[in-house]
Amino acid sequence: MLIDFFYTLRAAKLPVSVKEFLTLLEALKLGVVGPKTPSSDDEDSAPSGYKLEDFYFLSRATLVKDEKHYDKFDRAFAAYFHGVELVTDFTKEVPLDWLKKTLELNLSPEQKAAIEKMGWDELMETLKKRLEEQKERHEGGNKWIGTGGTSPFGHGGYNPQGVRIGGAGKNKSAVKVWEQRAYRDYDDTQELGTRNIKVALRRLRKFAREGHIEELDLDDTIRSTAANAGYLDIKMRPERHNNVKVLLLMDVGGTMDEHIARVEELFSAAKTEFKHLEFYYFHNCLYDFVWKNNRRRFAEKFPTWDIVRKYNKDYKLIFIGDATMSPYEILQPGGSVEYSNEEAGAEWLGRLTHAYPQFAWINPEPQGVWRYRQSISIVQQLMSQRMFPMTLKGLEDAMRLLSK
Repeated sequence: MLIDFFYTLRAAKLPVSVKEFLTLLEALKLGVVGPKTPSSDDEDSAPSGYKLEDFYFLSRATLVKDEKHYDKFDRAFAAYFHGVELVTDFTKEVPLDWLKKTLELNLSPEQKAAIEKMGWDELMETLKKRLEEQKERHEGGNKWIGTGGTSPFGHGGYNPQGVRIGGAGKNKSAVKVWEQRAYRDYDDTQELGTRNIKVALRRLRKFAREGHIEELDLDDTIRSTAANAGYLDIKMRPERHNNVKVLLLMDVGGTMDEHIARVEELFSAAKTEFKHLEFYYFHNCLYDFVWKNNRRRFAEKFPTWDIVRKYNKDYKLIFIGDATMSPYEILQPGGSVEYSNEEAGAEWLGRLTHAYPQFAWINPEPQGVWRYRQSISIVQQLMSQRMFPMTLKGLEDAMRLLSK
């Protein structure tokens, strides 16, 4: 059984060695986690009575050497065991039965236009009242927390501005999301389908000679030899390196899931082209903290003020994000879909662009839809119209601007 599991991990391009696999088998035999192994000479099968959760953590600890491979491991594990149990339990105050979807709501454009949307304060206050008053499941209505209706609370229906509780985003109109979502880090080892991205990024490169003297300076050698009456006088010089410094802030999760492949290509190219590259993640809009590892984004936060203090203004600031969100997430304190931010996202975007005069925003959304998204228009204004599409021409224009 576990031999096939080992080959599944290797097929997922995880650097798992035979030695690590034998370590896993030895740990199972010794009963490191879960129940003790029954007497058996068969080391190629997991002991009976093990919980899948126990085996998941044990195998990940023994087989995965670097946290950047956790996402690949999770996908390979789930694919092999077909319906892997959830390894994390997110406790919710809203009963799950309230969120069970049994019908699909289809409204005409006229019916959608007739539904009124609440303001931010009214929406939050009404949700608080609903949680206090509601005692049972509702479906297809326009008031209570439920599914398949026009209520601003729940999922599976339609409301121009509400709080999504459970379910999956469909209309992209929620101003708050009641769940803890798991994002995955962008893969910086992604192989590029085209080298054009690298070519576009090279417009930003600025070379300087630095480091050890290890390269022959042919011109200076010829001059020195001639000046030395023909006696060979070899001259060396430091190698040329790209000394451009880039601070990359990437939107992750939610609507950005549609653009993962393209962002990973750009991320891979940037790590190849820029020696001095620092990157962090944010979700939808920048607030008072960012993170480097999506699995620990609430445990290992980096205050945004610390980022400003740590990196000098000679860094080129590049945002990557679709800027698709509720306008409240940009303009309203407490507007973040994940937590209650004390200051509006617009304040933090202003601080970053003031701290780093050379900045640009790369948007993977098609440029034709920008004018139809209110949040994109707001971010464009905050970025002083320095927003560029994630196309070859867009990248070239952005690099040209940053190189001035």
